[in-house]
Amino acid sequence: MTQALHSGTVPVSPARLRLLMAALLAVSFLGALDHTIVSTSLATVAGELGALQHMSWVVVGYTLASTVLLPVLGGLGDRVGPRMVFLIALVGFVAASFGCGLAQDMTQLVVARVVQGMSAAGLQLMSQTIVAEVTTPRQRPQYLSLIGAAFPVAILIGPLLGGLITDHWGWPWVFWINVPVGLAALLLAVIAVPHIEPAGRKRFDVVGALLLTAVLVAVVLAVAWFSSASSTAWIAVGAGAAALGGLVAVERGQQNPIIPVQLFRNRTFSAGVGLSAVMGAGLISATAYLPTYFQMAFGVSATISGLVPIATVLGMLVGNLVTGWLASRTGRYRVFPIVGTVMGALGLGAMSLLPEGVPLWLPALIMAVVGLGTGAFMSLAIAIVQSAAPRSELGTATATAGLSGQVGSTIGSAVVGGVVGFGVASLLPAGLDSRTLTPAVVHAAGPALQAEIAAIYHNVFSPVFLALAGVYLLGFIAALMLPDGRLSDEASAPAEDTADPDTQANPANLVLQAED
Repeated sequence: MTQALHSGTVPVSPARLRLLMAALLAVSFLGALDHTIVSTSLATVAGELGALQHMSWVVVGYTLASTVLLPVLGGLGDRVGPRMVFLIALVGFVAASFGCGLAQDMTQLVVARVVQGMSAAGLQLMSQTIVAEVTTPRQRPQYLSLIGAAFPVAILIGPLLGGLITDHWGWPWVFWINVPVGLAALLLAVIAVPHIEPAGRKRFDVVGALLLTAVLVAVVLAVAWFSSASSTAWIAVGAGAAALGGLVAVERGQQNPIIPVQLFRNRTFSAGVGLSAVMGAGLISATAYLPTYFQMAFGVSATISGLVPIATVLGMLVGNLVTGWLASRTGRYRVFPIVGTVMGALGLGAMSLLPEGVPLWLPALIMAVVGLGTGAFMSLAIAIVQSAAPRSELGTATATAGLSGQVGSTIGSAVVGGVVGFGVASLLPAGLDSRTLTPAVVHAAGPALQAEIAAIYHNVFSPVFLALAGVYLLGFIAALMLPDGRLSDEASAPAEDTADPDTQANPANLVLQAED
């Protein structure tokens, strides 16, 4: 029987573990909610600050910062300890939230949102890393699923809460509401989060971090500019290609690279990273455009169209919590991503085959199944990646999985948006401009035109759903790569940097107990 090499390295009493989980859950929910609560207030914020044309940067700045800082923060957590990075990120998040509410123009708001995004990335990443440091692989899925539940819950209540706050208190309180909650969470975190000694004192790859940041900035900006049909997108592509070339040249032979290239030789690690990318590219990009699809193809109101994404997110929440509990209770983990990716592929395949005119409850039920399947491996993928990495690279490995999901959702959403926009524009009858075609315009049109536009959106989205089903099939292949066995429920000493590379490369030695 082989024990886990890096789990449970920090002894924590059951009472303190409960207190710690309460702190991590509060902080994770705060970071997840901030991303969704702002969406409802964007138009009001941009109008009052007189910068409607720059409204998208409130979101892009946050997303950009939270994406590009993940690998940097992961590396810092491995070198100075996750507790320090976590507390600094929490202080930065509270301060940035206060600054957002005080903003007098769009520039000030975007700068504050960038700091918020950087801090939110540190909160989410270090929460997952701290869980890995104080639990065994067997315990980890259940605790990670609790933290992961913050994301779907924030999607459900964020827009509604943002609208209520904006209407009754004013838009600055969308940000200021984070301050008292964040300060309470900070006090709890100072007490509950234990000191975690770094596993190694390796030199931080500054040059690699800067080049990787440049690559990711270029990718996110190119996606944002391509989706808005801006010619500057090609400048970002060129800059990203140049930075990527420099990164490959610099990282070749680097002993401590910012991206743990050597870990990708481990099929368990590679499969976990792939599953994270599937969640981002498959589900997030699909749900982003579901309201538009149902408003146009089914002729329903904006309120009714939101029911299908809600059903999807509820399915994700249930799948996440149930599989986390089952994986920790039984030690079995491989079956959940296999079944989950199959459910996602079949569900999205069914969406592509739906005939026109079906009742709305049918696609809502199908997308709930897709959400349930995605939730089955959403947090489990992080646990798998963490269990396949030596402790000295725990933060870096967690960041790599998170980064794959972020980049997958960014690129996937942009591709889906571009395909839908181009497809609809090419099929619209003469006299209609896709840039000014809103659900209100369609609903006010005659029955014949409504039916024609509904058919156009149905025909454009059908191959999109089919392609996203193909993404889940790739996830199914990644899930099949995972070794069979049970998660270890025993902790042992952390892996040293001098450990046998063959042992580190074997996923069964890191995550599993041998079958009797």
